[in-house]
Amino acid sequence: MDAGGPRVLLWADSFTDFFSTDSGKSAVNVLEAAGYRVEFLARSACCGLTWITTGQLDKAREIVGEAVAQLHPYVAEGVPVVGLEPSCLAVLRSDAVELLDDSRAVEVAQGVFTLAELLRRTEGWQAPDLTGTTLVVQPHCHQASVIGFDADIALLEASGASIQRLSGCCGLAGNFGVEKGHYEVSVAVAELQLLPAVRNAEADTIVLADGFSCRTQLQDLADQSALHLAQLLDP
Repeated sequence: MDAGGPRVLLWADSFTDFFSTDSGKSAVNVLEAAGYRVEFLARSACCGLTWITTGQLDKAREIVGEAVAQLHPYVAEGVPVVGLEPSCLAVLRSDAVELLDDSRAVEVAQGVFTLAELLRRTEGWQAPDLTGTTLVVQPHCHQASVIGFDADIALLEASGASIQRLSGCCGLAGNFGVEKGHYEVSVAVAELQLLPAVRNAEADTIVLADGFSCRTQLQDLADQSALHLAQLLDP
C-alpha cells in the first residue's frame, strides 16, 4: 500500500463486521491494490435498517443519526466512504435523508459509494482480466431500486467475463424471509429466477451477490456459495 495514497473510509456495516468478514478483508485488499489508504471508524456505526424494516422509526432515527454523525467528518473532508452491504448503503443514500432533519445526512448521501462506483472513478485502475469466466450475477433489490447497478455491470463487462444478470428478488428480503409464515413465499420468489439459474449453471460458474440476504438464501436453499464483488476482485 502507498502510505501517501488517497484516503478512503471503508464503512464496515453490521453484516460485514460480524457475519461476512471475508468480503470486508477482500475490500481492503482491493482498495489498497488500487492505491488507496484505507481507514476505518473508531467504533461501529449501524445504519438502523432492522429498526426501519420493523417500523421502529424513532429508534431508527437515533441509530442512523449516530452513523451520519460519525461518517460526516470524512465526507466533509472529501474522503470517499465505501459501503459493502447494499441494503445498509441504501439507508444512507435514501432513508437517512428522509428520516433526519439534518443537512449532514444529505452530504453523507452524496459522499458514500459502492466499491464498483469508487473503482470506476479511480484514475489508473483497471478491472482484472476475467476472460473465460462465467458469472451469474444477482443484484440486491436495493442495488436495483435505490443505489443503481450500472457501475457494477460496466466493471464486470470491462473484465471480459461472460455475465448472466438476474433481475428478480432472492426472496429473503431481510427479516421477511426468516419471519414465521413467510418461508413458502420466500422460497417461491427464489424459484422465479435465482434458484433455476444456479441449478442450470455450469459447475465452474461463479455466483456473484453483494447482498448478505442473497448469499444467505443461496446457501440455505441451494447449498451454493456466492461471492461479493470485493472477493471476485481480490488480487
